[in-house]
Amino acid sequence: MYDFPSRVLHRLALSNAAILETSFDIERKLFSKKPIESIQAKHVFVSGLARSGTTMLMQALYDSKEFSSLTYRDMPFVLAPNTWAKVTRSSQRHRDDIERAHGDGIQIGFDSPEALEEVFWRVFGGDYIREDRLVSVQLADESVAAFRVYVDLINQRYNKTRYLSKNNNNVLRLAGLPSIFPNAIILVPFRDPIKQARSLLTQHRRFIDRNRYDRFAQRYMTWLVHHEFGSDHRPFEWGAASGTKHVPTALEYWLAQWVGVYRFLMEQVSENDKHCVFVCYERLCEQSSEVWSGICKLLDIPPQTELTNRFEIRNGTTKDAEASSLLSEAYSIYETLLIRSSKRILS
Repeated sequence: MYDFPSRVLHRLALSNAAILETSFDIERKLFSKKPIESIQAKHVFVSGLARSGTTMLMQALYDSKEFSSLTYRDMPFVLAPNTWAKVTRSSQRHRDDIERAHGDGIQIGFDSPEALEEVFWRVFGGDYIREDRLVSVQLADESVAAFRVYVDLINQRYNKTRYLSKNNNNVLRLAGLPSIFPNAIILVPFRDPIKQARSLLTQHRRFIDRNRYDRFAQRYMTWLVHHEFGSDHRPFEWGAASGTKHVPTALEYWLAQWVGVYRFLMEQVSENDKHCVFVCYERLCEQSSEVWSGICKLLDIPPQTELTNRFEIRNGTTKDAEASSLLSEAYSIYETLLIRSSKRILS
C-alpha cells in the first residue's frame, strides 16, 4: 500500500516519540473542545487475542455508520487526525481495496478502520512495552484525561458522537477502560482454542517469512505495537510468563497463549459485568443473524440484514494437538466463555 516516499514519511512520523507527542499537542491546541463531549457516550472497544475475528467484527460495526474510528487515511500522523486531514485535503489518494498481508481474505483500503490507536498508548500509556513482552500497567490520571481528549478529536474528525476501537492490546488495560468511559461496551471475541492457536502459528510463520525481505513491514508493525506474531513477537504477560515452555514455532506455545489470555480475562470479568461481553466466533458464524441481532441490541445500533453471510468459519482443524492438561484447560475455559456469551447476547 505504501510507496517509497510514503515509507519515509511513516518512518519519520512514527519512529520518534517526540514528534508524535508534538503532533498531539498541536492537534489539541487547534481542535480540542472543552468540556469533553464524549465521556458518557456508549463507545465500543473490540479486543481479544489475535485471530479471533476482531477485525471482521470491527468492520461490520463500522459499516453501521454509527461510529468514528481511525483509518489508514489518518496515517502516519494518527495522533493529529484533524490536522492531518486538513493538510492532505487537496491530495486525497484513492485506490481499490486489496487483501491485507495476513492472506485471510479481508480487504482493506485507505478508508478501512484499523487498530491504530495503540500509537497513543505507546506514547502516553506508561512502561508496558518491554523488549520481549507486553505487560499490564495501571493507567495514570494524565493518560486517562489525554485519551478522552483523543477520542473526542477522532469523533470530531469523522463527525460522530461514538467511537469504535479494535485493539487487541487493550486486553492489558481492560479493567481501566470503563473508568475512562463509564458507558463503554467491550466486546471480547474468542474462538475454538486449537483453531485459533493454529491460525496464530500460521500467521507467525507467514510474517517471519515476509520480514526476511521486507524490513519496513517489521518496523511498521513495531511502530504500531502489533507484536501478535512475526519476527518481533512479544507475548502478553500476566505476572508469570505464559508459554515459556515452548517456542513460538510450536503449536503448544500458541495454545498456552490462548489459555493465558482468556483465563486472565475470564477471571477479570465477572459474570454480571455490564461493560464486557464475550463473543464466540463460531456462534457468530453459525448463528450469524441471531447473534448479530443480539450484539446490535446491546450496542443500541440498528441491525443490518446484509450481514447474513459475512461471518464464515474458515479452514481449521482440532486434530493436530495431543491430549494434555493444557488442552483440557483450554476447552474448559472455552465452554465457560460460551455460556457467558450466550447469557449476554442471546438472552
